[in-house]
Amino acid sequence: MIALGGASVTRQMTATVIGLGSMGWGAALSLLRAGFDVKGVDIRSDVLASFEKEGGKAYPDAASAGESDVVFVFVVNSRQAEEVLFGERGALKSAKAGTVFLLCVTMAPTATMELAERLSSAGMQVIDAPVSGGHIKALAGEITVMASGPDQAFDHAAAALDAVSAKVFRLGSEVGLGSKVKMINQLLAGVHIAATAEALTLAAAEGLDLRTVFDVIRVSAGSSWMFENRGPHIVDGDYTPRSAVNIFVKDLGIVTSEAEKAGASTPLSAAALALFKEATESGLGLEDDAAVAKILAERASIKLPGMEG
Repeated sequence: MIALGGASVTRQMTATVIGLGSMGWGAALSLLRAGFDVKGVDIRSDVLASFEKEGGKAYPDAASAGESDVVFVFVVNSRQAEEVLFGERGALKSAKAGTVFLLCVTMAPTATMELAERLSSAGMQVIDAPVSGGHIKALAGEITVMASGPDQAFDHAAAALDAVSAKVFRLGSEVGLGSKVKMINQLLAGVHIAATAEALTLAAAEGLDLRTVFDVIRVSAGSSWMFENRGPHIVDGDYTPRSAVNIFVKDLGIVTSEAEKAGASTPLSAAALALFKEATESGLGLEDDAAVAKILAERASIKLPGMEG
C-alpha cells in the first residue's frame, strides 16, 4: 500500500519475465491474469508481438525493460543467464537496488551460486527458483517451484510466486539448494523419457499396437508422468518440440558432471545422456525430446509413426 493524502491505494506490482519460451510464456500470462504489470523480454520479434496482443509490454532486451519489483529469468542455460543479467543490454543496467531476481533456469548449482553472488554484490535479492511442470501447467499458473533463498526475498516475491505456481517448495535459505533438487528431478525426467522411448520401440518391434500398449501401461505400475506425457508423442509420431532433445543433453550433462564431483554413481543417467547425445548428433536436437525413440527404432530397423520410409 502507498499512502496518498491520508488515503491508501494499492500500487500495481511490476514483473519482468526474461525468456518467453515454453515456461516463461506461461509464467508471463499467469502474472498478467493476476494483475501484474508484466514486461516480457525475448529476442524473437514474433513472440514479442504475440505478448503485446495478450496485454503485456514487450522488449527486445532486459535493459530496455527498465525497473521491476521482481524479475523472472527463464532462459535456456547459465551462459544465457549471465548475458541477460550482466551483458551490455542486461537487466542490471536498469534494475533498482533490492529487486528480487528469480533464477528459474536449469543450471549447475555452482553456476547458480556464482550468478547469485554477483547479483547480491550489486545490491539485488536472489531466489534460486528452478521450475517443473511443462508448458501446460505453466499456462495454467500451476508450475512447481523448487526454491531457496532468504526470507526477505520470498516475502517480497510472494504474490508473484503465487501467480505462477501451484506449489512452492521452500528448501532453505541457501542459494543452490533449489538447483540441486531440480537436478535430481531432471535425472528422473531424462531417464523416464529414455525408458518411455525404449518401451514403445520394443512394443513396435514385437508388432504390438502402440496405442493399446500406451493405454494399458499408463494405468499400470510401469507408468510415470513422463510416460503419460511423452508416450502420445511417440504413438502419434508428433515430435513438435515442447521440450527439445538438446535440453536433456544439457540437463543430463549437469547430472553426470555434478555426480562425478560428488562421487556418486549415475549409470542410468549416463546411458540416457548417451542416447540424447546420439539423437542430437543425428540432427534431432531441436525436435521433441521423445524423438530419442527414433534412434532406438533405427537401430532395430523398424519404423515408428512419424518416421519416413
